[in-house]
Amino acid sequence: MKFTSQDHQMMQKAILLAKQGIYTTAPNPNVGCVLVKDGQIIGEGAHLKAGEPHAEVHALRQAGENAKGSTAYVTLEPCSHYGRTPPCAEGLINAGVSKVICAMVDPNPQVAGRGLAMLNAAGIETASGLLEADSRALNPSFLQRMETKKPFVQLKMAASLDGKTALENGVSQWITSKEARQDVQRYRAQSGAILSTSKTVIEDNASLNVRWEDLPASIQKSYPKEALRQPLRIILDRQHQLTPELKLFMTEGEVATVSSQFSHSVAAQENHLHCNVGDDEQLILSEVIDKIAQEYNVNHIWVEAGATLAASMIKANLVDELIIYLAPKLMGADGRSLLNLVGLKAMSEAIDLDITDVRMVGKDIRITAKIVR
Repeated sequence: MKFTSQDHQMMQKAILLAKQGIYTTAPNPNVGCVLVKDGQIIGEGAHLKAGEPHAEVHALRQAGENAKGSTAYVTLEPCSHYGRTPPCAEGLINAGVSKVICAMVDPNPQVAGRGLAMLNAAGIETASGLLEADSRALNPSFLQRMETKKPFVQLKMAASLDGKTALENGVSQWITSKEARQDVQRYRAQSGAILSTSKTVIEDNASLNVRWEDLPASIQKSYPKEALRQPLRIILDRQHQLTPELKLFMTEGEVATVSSQFSHSVAAQENHLHCNVGDDEQLILSEVIDKIAQEYNVNHIWVEAGATLAASMIKANLVDELIIYLAPKLMGADGRSLLNLVGLKAMSEAIDLDITDVRMVGKDIRITAKIVR
């Protein structure tokens, strides 16, 4: 099907609407919908929270009886199955729309073309592929998990310009600027889970939650505090070092611990993942990542930890994207290094990166990079 300039314009509108759910819909995808009749928008909507009405429902409610004979522009194929809400394809059929254009087919095995087939069977014209790349950019973590069964893993690191994360005596607050720390809060808010270690939690008495008051002003303006969900905080605690008086357990949000044996400590009573250890007596990280995704229905894992876990994650090929903040400071040769990557003997063993974005955040440089496999 050849798409018109109006088709492009309306799908762009739907994509903008979908972005409204970027901090609130997980583990569901961000989806926008626009209903058009006689060249005029008669209804629009976005999916805003898992378990609540989908984008198509909001648009149909706004259009009312006028939806009959309209064209629906949706950023993702309308769902065809009953979950916490009825199937959107059925809602579009019942409303009497005449055409549905979606940006892409939903890779979710529960949908995967069935929504379009249901619409076609009801005599509704359908098309897909309009602005598909833009639609995919809305949901990288959802799409990766649906297509590969693996969650999207981002590893955050922060260092001085000479690659140090702390002084030799362990002092590290604050290397980066307030603006960079606000940026980290933004990434946390988008994730389904934050992964760290008991060592990092104890050393920094870290809460690892989303602090609404520390988010950029633009997000505070768009999202009231109660609208933002807290990602699950998952802490690798192989030696059961966490104690209940830590700030981690005093702040809003759910906490899960991971070790190779169940602990009866107060800190681990609520949520615990049992994972195996390898020959080095360390937790098998690939198993940890898989269990987080499966048992907690997580698409997007944000990793904040020290040099050892960061290096282990990279060496195990578990990192999809690096987010690195470099502060305009020099901290000296005896400072603590960004990564505990050891044993490299040749340049061919070095980790190659594909830098996809570089920008200033406050006084700091933020580098976004993918690891070249």
